Amino acid sequence: MKKVLPLILLFLLVSVTAWSQSETYQKQKAAKIAEGSIFSKIIKREAPATIVYEDDDVIAFVPNRLQAPVHLLIVPKKEIPTINDITEEDAMLLGKLFLVAKKLAKENGIAETGYRLAMNINEDAGQSVFHLHMHLLGGKKLGPMVTQTETDSQQEKSKKGNKGR
Repeated sequence: MKKVLPLILLFLLVSVTAWSQSETYQKQKAAKIAEGSIFSKIIKREAPATIVYEDDDVIAFVPNRLQAPVHLLIVPKKEIPTINDITEEDAMLLGKLFLVAKKLAKENGIAETGYRLAMNINEDAGQSVFHLHMHLLGGKKLGPMVTQTETDSQQEKSKKGNKGR
């Protein structure tokens, strides 16, 4: 047992390190949170934006870099850096984001053809603005959310093959 315990601790340390954010990303994230997000500036009308929806809790606008014919950002006015920072008190606010997305999808003619709602959380997902926001994307066939590699396809086939055993 004495020989196994250090190996377990080493494994845990390596695992946590491998699963954590890079030091560079952590520093950039902290600096961006400290300076306040561009979304807060848009909410305060300190930065320009094409606003398509607004109420007391939520604002929606067209992003600078469109990724689909219909691409809107739906943002709570409460500044929450990531999903990891939400609390139970935020449940109604998060639900409202989805209701606004539904309304905007209908208004933009994509409710029936289909659309995607996406939130990027932290480094591996590519989050660069640390103010929770939802992307509403549609107006064309969007394809898979994540490009599968040959290894992914082989693992999926293996899982399906093992179910019958």
